[in-house]
Amino acid sequence: MGDAFLILHGIENHRPPGHWQHWLAGELREAGCRVLYPGLPDPDAPSLTAWQASLHDHLDELADDRRIVICHSLACSLWFSAAPTLTPPRRAHRLMLVSPPAPDRLPPSAAAFRTPFDPAAVAASALDELAIACSDGDPYNPGGAQAMYGDPLGVRATIVHGGGHITPDDGYGRWPFIRAWCLRQGRS
Repeated sequence: MGDAFLILHGIENHRPPGHWQHWLAGELREAGCRVLYPGLPDPDAPSLTAWQASLHDHLDELADDRRIVICHSLACSLWFSAAPTLTPPRRAHRLMLVSPPAPDRLPPSAAAFRTPFDPAAVAASALDELAIACSDGDPYNPGGAQAMYGDPLGVRATIVHGGGHITPDDGYGRWPFIRAWCLRQGRS
């Protein structure tokens, strides 16, 4: 069972080359890793049902691999909504949630993603490791991801000081932290 990475983007993200996720996919491929960085359906007006179906399809594609999933923004909300339905073959071995938004900060076009947050289901959806990276000034989660998600999950978030929503507009085209997290030695 080899490591395989699934990188999931947020709303209005058309996977531009200047985004840290695009950069990360290239870095992981260059390191010889299997990487899926799919375009989720209709990113400007996302359908929860369509995104969940896409998520399940991509997890199924990695069924024989050790799945490392990196979610950003609305993809975190996608994961939260799907977590109760993820059976062991679809769970992540390692899961990184980057800039998970507060439900009340999701735009109207993503209202369907405002599903209940079930900490037990989210914790169970990561077999070996669950991590959060967020900013101390995220406009999509002004109360902070640590209080909203980290504390209920029993996870200490990595706080990116002054990182905004951790997007290219916030200076995150290259992001060495996420590459190191993905490729670190002695993974659990």
